[in-house]
Amino acid sequence: MRKRTLLLAATLTTGLLTALPAGTASAATGLSGDFNGDGYRDIAIGAAGATVGSQQAAGAVVVMYGSSSGISATRKTVITQNSTGVPGAAEWGDLFGASLAAGDLDRDGYSDLVVGAPHESIGDRDGVGAATVIWGGKSGLSGGKGLPQPSDLAEWGGFASGVAIGDFDGDGDNDVTLTGQNRTRIYNGPFSRTSGPTSHTTIGVLGSTFDVTAGDLTGDGAAERVYPFGVTGDSAGQVDYFRWTGTGYTRAELPNADGFAGSIADINGDGYGDLVLGDSGDPADGNSVNGHKGGQITVWYGGPTGPDPAQTPTVVHQDTAGVPGGGETGDHFGSAVTTGDINGDGYADVAVGARGEDLGTKRDAGMVTVLFGSASGLTTTGAKGYTQDTSGVPGTAESQDSFGSAVRLTDLTKDGRAELVIGVGGENGVGGLWTLRGTASGITTSGATGVTAVGLSLKGPANVGEAIAQ
Repeated sequence: MRKRTLLLAATLTTGLLTALPAGTASAATGLSGDFNGDGYRDIAIGAAGATVGSQQAAGAVVVMYGSSSGISATRKTVITQNSTGVPGAAEWGDLFGASLAAGDLDRDGYSDLVVGAPHESIGDRDGVGAATVIWGGKSGLSGGKGLPQPSDLAEWGGFASGVAIGDFDGDGDNDVTLTGQNRTRIYNGPFSRTSGPTSHTTIGVLGSTFDVTAGDLTGDGAAERVYPFGVTGDSAGQVDYFRWTGTGYTRAELPNADGFAGSIADINGDGYGDLVLGDSGDPADGNSVNGHKGGQITVWYGGPTGPDPAQTPTVVHQDTAGVPGGGETGDHFGSAVTTGDINGDGYADVAVGARGEDLGTKRDAGMVTVLFGSASGLTTTGAKGYTQDTSGVPGTAESQDSFGSAVRLTDLTKDGRAELVIGVGGENGVGGLWTLRGTASGITTSGATGVTAVGLSLKGPANVGEAIAQ
């Protein structure tokens, strides 16, 4: 069985990111990720290791607001469980901000944010986990509403480790799914600021489920939910997804798929979302059955009924021709993935984090690789790698930086090209966030920016950049 440990120090890892094709995450109203309704997408970054008051690893979320010039630490909001209107209180080890997802839940035109706190204690149940909706508005994110929980969660089980938003049943309202332990829960929209979701249900056991990815794989306007989970004999995971049929959900398996990090977007321009899975383990150490040394990603192309399980997916690793670097044990290539159109050509591109990439003697310095979409699918033509030693990228590569601990492609400047936002979870022991602009020719390091937890007014080993809302 797969095991995941949520640490309370600078080694905190999540990999719980989701991504949706344009339009899916904002099925109701508003622009997904635009928390203040000014027409620019914003960025929400998890800092689950942040100290709040005297409470270590209570956790925080930093929101940086987009503009024609991108994001800046001068335009930010820091949200904790001690913030006015946010349910609960900041407590030791809550890990508030370990998982994040954005979308308009209450149909008011402002994107909202769901924040997971997988070690939140409820009553006398320690560390069971919980999630909170933080509401968008003209002034940005503020206030909140807790989401109902299953009543039979085990202590220290990590519920809300995974979160995704999408219109799962095609009714025009965004819904939420949470995962953790072997519990998967659906919260149906629309949401009310006073009463929460319209309804909520628990799905049957799905193995050891901690991650979830959502997006429209079938082109019908309803988002599929993709759940990877560890199973005996396949530590890299079994991958199942749920598709809306018009009257209910049907469950399908991708028996040859592996990986936990995921993202969905239309890479080949055929109108169907494609599933990118990151399988960052090594076969040699038993962490991947069908993987590659150092990790790999696979692309499963969507269709009218979802990805055909019999298809031969596109497989890319660091030993693939045209890909920078080489596969080495511990690279963790594929530990984070994201999709978005960098160059504005209409095809979704892919950014891949390799948080464990060594650069000379600098262990686990980290690297991000950018790959481009095309009519024939994902290609390695023009692939480029970025580290903190790349010219124009702020800072210097150091051991344990984990550059690429999280990645996000999103258009922050409203120019039709996605920026590359990079989490650097180990930067100076506290974490940070780097941003590189997208252009017609790809990513540029000109004007690249970087900010650490200190620059974001966070305390403790905050682990900024381990989670970025998708």
